[in-house]
Amino acid sequence: MSNETTKIPQATAKRLPLYYRFLKNLHSSGKQRVSSAELSEAVKVDSATIRRDFSYFGALGKKGYGYNVNYLISFFRKTLDQDELTRVALIGVGNLGTAFLNYNFLKNNNTKIACAFDVDPEKMGTTIREVPVHHMDDLEQVLAESNISVAILTVPAPVAQMITDRLVNANIKGILNFTPARLNVPPLIRVHHIDLAVELQSLIYFLKHYPTVEIEEEE
Repeated sequence: MSNETTKIPQATAKRLPLYYRFLKNLHSSGKQRVSSAELSEAVKVDSATIRRDFSYFGALGKKGYGYNVNYLISFFRKTLDQDELTRVALIGVGNLGTAFLNYNFLKNNNTKIACAFDVDPEKMGTTIREVPVHHMDDLEQVLAESNISVAILTVPAPVAQMITDRLVNANIKGILNFTPARLNVPPLIRVHHIDLAVELQSLIYFLKHYPTVEIEEEE
């Protein structure tokens, strides 16, 4: 993201790609303008939160008119650096890693997995959906040559920290962690933890104890 987003709350920053995706869908359908109420219904974020999120960037809309779809798309494309391709490394080509390679962010043209790493000799030198699979021993060299700063981690939890240390030494700045391990990294490294088991348990808990669905405002 651009430096602009560093001035806004993290919860708002996390919602921006959601807004951008919906706005692109609106544009594809030929819609010229959209209200905060329509956005709210589509992305399941309340109207007040949407208006506050947008207010951090100045006057993006007009009262009684709503928001111009083309203008918002142009604005968020710039804010989210959508014109710049981000090349990503995938660490761990197991079942989940292979699924990522097959998907490879097909609907997000600015993000692509460019290389993958594993320790399985049978996967060395192969390609999955045109993404080359390298041996883990070559991690630092390949990352340096590829100028990659973001990695997706889909390895067994016991080796997650060790591999993370290598990623840090290879100048990786952001890690999307799909392992249950909680990683220790220097302050300047950004890690987003996505524990599928924890998310599922949380979902089941809320289904049992909060059966009425409400739109929650994330701070």
